[in-house]
Order: sequence, then C-alpha cells, then structure tokens
Amino acid sequence: MGLREVKSELNKLDKKELIKHISELYKKYKPVKEYFDFYINPDEKKLLEQYKEKVKEGFFPKRGFQLKLSISRKAINDFKKLGTSAESLADLLLYFVENGVEFTNKYGDIDENFYTSVESTYSNALEIIDKNGLLDNFKKRAYKIVTDTDEIGWGFQDYLEDLYYLHYE
Repeated sequence: MGLREVKSELNKLDKKELIKHISELYKKYKPVKEYFDFYINPDEKKLLEQYKEKVKEGFFPKRGFQLKLSISRKAINDFKKLGTSAESLADLLLYFVENGVEFTNKYGDIDENFYTSVESTYSNALEIIDKNGLLDNFKKRAYKIVTDTDEIGWGFQDYLEDLYYLHYE
C-alpha cells in the first residue's frame, strides 16, 4: 500500500476518528510522539541539546566503554526528520565530529571506517554551513576541529584541513 491509498482511506474518516488514530500512534511510537511534541512546541534549542546527548552516548556511553557510532548516526537522522533549521543540524553534525575527535584523542587510533564516518560528517556539516550562509557562525569551531586533530594519524587532519579550506579560503 502506498501513500495515495493511505490518504484515500484517511479522507473517508471523520475528524474524531482521525484524532483517535493519531492519538494511538502518539502513544505507541516514540518518533511520532517526538514529531508531534516538536510540532506543537517547537523549542529547537531544547531539542538540539537532547539530541546532542544522544550523539555523545554513541561515543561515551554512560555504562561501559564500547563505541557505538550507530547510536550517534541514528540520532542525527532522527533529528533531520523533525525538520529543524540548517543551523541546528550543522551544530549537531559538528558536535558529532567533535566527539569523534575527542574519542580518538582519548583512546588512540581507531579504524578506517570510523575516520571515514567522521570525515563525511564534517564534510556534510561544512556543506550545510556554506549553502546556508552560516560560515561566520561556525568558523572558529570548524577550525578548532582541525587543530584538535594534530596528533591523529591516517591522514585524518590533512583531509579535514582540506575540507575546511575548501569552504573557508
């Protein structure tokens, strides 16, 4: 069944039935609850802080020491789906990169997939920042990420530095 069929069926329902179905979805599915909570009360700063905690949890879990980038990536994808501003999305993406750099500086070299993930996230952040005229807002922070990678191998700093200068010079 596609969206067209769903819309057709929903058009047959009266307002009371629609409210009942939406209420059921709200109670049963956390992403639906989050969507409507943000829709009704769009406190983007608060939402951004909540998602930063989720991103951090993937790198530095409250219990244990295991890196779980999937948790951090999922948080970013869920945040995107809520329709937040480009500035908040860029902030969250840079936060992911900052945590990746901190993790590496704290625990030593990781594998190639890890660096590729952090690099692509940095690239995405800079593209969003540049496309939306936010370069001045994030310049110091974006450069600090590059300087914080000074002791990291695998050509990581070189790549991030190239990305930085692609957008800032």
